[in-house]
Formats: sequence, structure tokens, C-alpha cells
Amino acid sequence: MDKNETYRLLAQQVESLIEGENNPTGQLANAAALLHETMGWWWTGFYLIKDEMLQLGPFQGPVACYNIKCGRGVCGTAWQQDRTIVVPDVEQFPGHIACSSLSRSEIVVPLHDPEGNVIGVLDIDSKDLATFDDVDAHWLETIARIIERHALHHMK
Repeated sequence: MDKNETYRLLAQQVESLIEGENNPTGQLANAAALLHETMGWWWTGFYLIKDEMLQLGPFQGPVACYNIKCGRGVCGTAWQQDRTIVVPDVEQFPGHIACSSLSRSEIVVPLHDPEGNVIGVLDIDSKDLATFDDVDAHWLETIARIIERHALHHMK
């Protein structure tokens, strides 16, 4: 199965898994688990904005940083610039926050409230260089929109 087909099915699975539920923490936890297990990434999870910081949310993988400031690291930069960021080599990203020295590449997708404000990010790390590309960005943005509709629509 090619990557597009894998993601197409994964997007359907995420939607089926979280729609109709009323537990945002559980929805994010299950979405992270499904993405992580299906794709085999090193770290998969969410940071949500609270008190002017990205704070650690549900995730799968090794322990992670608790708080990230706006504009700091890949997650804080994606938040500040409100755009998906693909990093083929984290060592080449200015100000990269190394929660784990085993992380080699990363993708971060902003999450929005219904008014379009960034309320968090989907953060994914790989132990391999150049894991993520435009195909990953497209489909993870699609999955982020599903998560926004079903899990984050009433969060602030």
C-alpha cells in the first residue's frame, strides 16, 4: 500500500475513532495511539496552548518536554507562524528543543479553534532523517482538521 492510501485509510480510521465522543483528552490520546501504532514513529502527540505556553497533552512515545514557548523550537515556531513545518534534520533547525537525542526529523501541524486561532499542535518525531515530506504534511493537515472538528471544537 502506498503512503497516500495508508494515510487515506488512517484519516477514515481517526474520524471513526473520535467522532461522537465527548472526551477531548481521550480522543486526542486515541488519535495519537492510532497514528503512532500505524506509522511506527518515534513520538506522536499533542501540545495544547494554556497560559501562553504549549503544554504537553496526550502522546505516545518516550517522555517529553512539558512546556514550549511561542516561537521556540519546531512546535513553538509552527504555533507562531501558524503553518505546518517539516524538518528533515532537527540538528539543522535553529533553536530545536531536544526532548530526546534520538529524534532526527520532525513535522508539526497547527490545530485551530472554530475561529481559526491556533490552540495547539500535532507534533511527530522520527528516529530517521528526512522521514516527512509534502505527502505527510498534506495528510496530517487533513487529519488535524478531523481532530479539530471532533475533539477540539469546544476547547479553548
